[in-house]
Amino acid sequence: MSKTVLLLAVGLLSLSWTTTACGDRALAATSQSAATRRTVTGQAVCLVCYARNHANTGNDHDDGRMCALACIKWEGNPVGVVAEDGTVYQLAGEVVANNNAKVIPFIARRVSVTGEVSQKDGMTMLTAREIQQAR
Repeated sequence: MSKTVLLLAVGLLSLSWTTTACGDRALAATSQSAATRRTVTGQAVCLVCYARNHANTGNDHDDGRMCALACIKWEGNPVGVVAEDGTVYQLAGEVVANNNAKVIPFIARRVSVTGEVSQKDGMTMLTAREIQQAR
């Protein structure tokens, strides 16, 4: 009887794991298919400071642009773009690799970023390779 119980338990665990793994793959596929390519133009900001006070953009950021640079470069805070329509995007992908190296020159400036827009944990993400100063 203990062999039967053991086999039943192993079977149920296996079925549970398979269902979870397949469900995760389906969720990942849904998230990827929901991503859309878009060019976003707006202000590059430190998202931590922006969340604390929406006035923390451009040279109005706490003690100015240098404060934003310190937050991004040395503290490693996430970088975002506040679009002209007010939507806030967190940057992801190659554009923020190497401790935000590509983004640093553009902090507190008007930028244009083209990439895949998706949702992650309630945040609008913009996964991109490059960032440039907006015209």
